Amino acid sequence: MDWVPTIEGAGGPVYEGIVEALSADIASGRLRRGDRLPTHRALARALGVDLTTVTRAYGEARRRGLTEARVGQGTFVAESRVQAPRAAAAGVAFDLSMNLPPEPIEADLEGRVARGLAALQRGYGVSAFLSYQQAGGSETDRGVAADWLRRRVRGAEARRLVLSPGTQSALVALLLATTRPGDSVLVDRLTYPGFKSAALALGLRLIGVEGDREGMLPAELDEAAQRHEPRAVYLVPTIHNPTTATMGVARREQIAAVIRRRGLVLLEDDAYGSFEPRLQPITTLIPERAYLAVTLSKCLAPGLRTALVLTPDRTAASTVANALRTVSQMPVPLTVALVMRWLADGTADAIVAAIVAEAAARQKLAAKALAGHDYAAHPKGHHAWLPLPPSWTRAEFAAHVQRQGLAVVTSDSFAVDANPQHAIRIALGAPRSRSDLVGALDVLAVALTSPAYASRIV
Repeated sequence: MDWVPTIEGAGGPVYEGIVEALSADIASGRLRRGDRLPTHRALARALGVDLTTVTRAYGEARRRGLTEARVGQGTFVAESRVQAPRAAAAGVAFDLSMNLPPEPIEADLEGRVARGLAALQRGYGVSAFLSYQQAGGSETDRGVAADWLRRRVRGAEARRLVLSPGTQSALVALLLATTRPGDSVLVDRLTYPGFKSAALALGLRLIGVEGDREGMLPAELDEAAQRHEPRAVYLVPTIHNPTTATMGVARREQIAAVIRRRGLVLLEDDAYGSFEPRLQPITTLIPERAYLAVTLSKCLAPGLRTALVLTPDRTAASTVANALRTVSQMPVPLTVALVMRWLADGTADAIVAAIVAEAAARQKLAAKALAGHDYAAHPKGHHAWLPLPPSWTRAEFAAHVQRQGLAVVTSDSFAVDANPQHAIRIALGAPRSRSDLVGALDVLAVALTSPAYASRIV
């Protein structure tokens, strides 16, 4: 109630200055979700402006998703940005199928994008980013990316780095650069569907390797490498998708030793590594035979379509860049410029911190809703892995909860063989707010305790 924005020196209409100050104070932490804002009259009096100016400012702030009005209570800082709902299947009220990062109000993504693009326009002009540019990213951009990545990944160098329009393009390019049709690639028995589809399109054979709660077992990897003579191994060692398994330091060292001994190429997917910066990627243990794909989709925003690919050396970087040119021509210059600005000025770190805090809060909500059920999760992850009661088939359970308005993904989507684990993945970041997530988890919790036969009654 004591909030008074600083609008001196702001250009443009006063009401816009109030909205921009509100956005900046949310981003800085001065204002937090659920904080009550002054009444229209109180703020107009404090600022020495007319009431209609504040009313217009509050209306614009609500339109941008910064605030929400509660009947009889006042105006409050919103829990999260109002987002346009994604297209969903008919009758789906809660979609836990898409593994998105949450978009907390503290991340201020919309405001930061707007301010960042405005700064780029002032500094360079938009036309500078609307033409063809170098495949794999410019030397300047790769330098900025390497400086940021080196804080977490030792040995990261610009000459070994390639910029890609998202990890899916990067994975296709890496497979083009390191394998040939007919080659075998070792993966976890449950693996990322995007990698499955890329391997299928390129005529590769995926072979599932057994794992445990830390991920792929070194002895099983060694045996599979000896039996199948694969070209490469694909791993997600940090917050594995879908099982959430995270390898400890010792396991990473053991896996690296097998890869080196068997002469394999490592394709390491670092989608969630920013959430566990204390753990070095396996790539750092065997840099001469490893490729690391660091996507920013899970820690910033999927729509930015920017990923960093660390290769063994300059020659490998050139080969991957040429493959990327075949796949997607080049990374998107405008979004790359925005992301590099964020990496350099600390904005990216602030967004990551806000998303990690929100993910942790959502994991606590999941733990409360699923108390008593055996499931796997990471305290900072965006998803959870939930075994199903044996009385349900996977298809029946997914169909049952969809009739209740909830969409989930079964293990079949991730399986590389015909006998996947009897489980589902639930994406906790997809709901637009914590209250939506609670509603979804309530539906899920009831379904888990419902007898399967009830779903078969017509």
